[in-house]
Amino acid sequence: MAAPGEYFSVGSQVSCRTCQEQRLQGEVVAFDYPSKMLALKCPSSSGKPNHADILLVNLQYVSEVEIINDRTETPPPLASLNVSKLANKARTEKEEKMSQAYAISAGVSLEGQQLFQTIHKTIKDCKWQEKNIVVMEEVVIAPPYQVENCKGKEGSALSHVRKIVEKHFRDVESQKVMQRSQAQQTQKETSLSS
Repeated sequence: MAAPGEYFSVGSQVSCRTCQEQRLQGEVVAFDYPSKMLALKCPSSSGKPNHADILLVNLQYVSEVEIINDRTETPPPLASLNVSKLANKARTEKEEKMSQAYAISAGVSLEGQQLFQTIHKTIKDCKWQEKNIVVMEEVVIAPPYQVENCKGKEGSALSHVRKIVEKHFRDVESQKVMQRSQAQQTQKETSLSS
């Protein structure tokens, strides 16, 4: 076996101290010797069961490494990846980014972009058609993207989209009110302390 710090077995438990005096401890998931990068599986910072944080540690910025429990047996086989599922996810994310880029290049207002994102969270079948938002091929929302700008055949789709648009603008307005009141409160506190 190599000297500590030169090689780490997958499955070993290690503890290390960073140059910022932060103590990290976890299970070795991977180690790349040429780049001196160590991947550690640590308990989830969210506290959720069955979740873990994966930390990438650059050993060039670590002042101390201690192997708590060295794993000598062969590590379990890696989980198989669903390549088609990953490819679909990558394609979907690329399409979403392209849609955002299109909206920006078409000169769509920030309010229109935010509304599109809100609708897309609920209804995936929405796209840009020039500066219009098209939802489920049935509803078209034209600038300035208010409820009265929602056009389509009367029915559940149009009604549903109108409700999403109403709620979006109610939420935006309540955020603005909250920000204004926080700013006023900060201003009062500043003037009282002067």
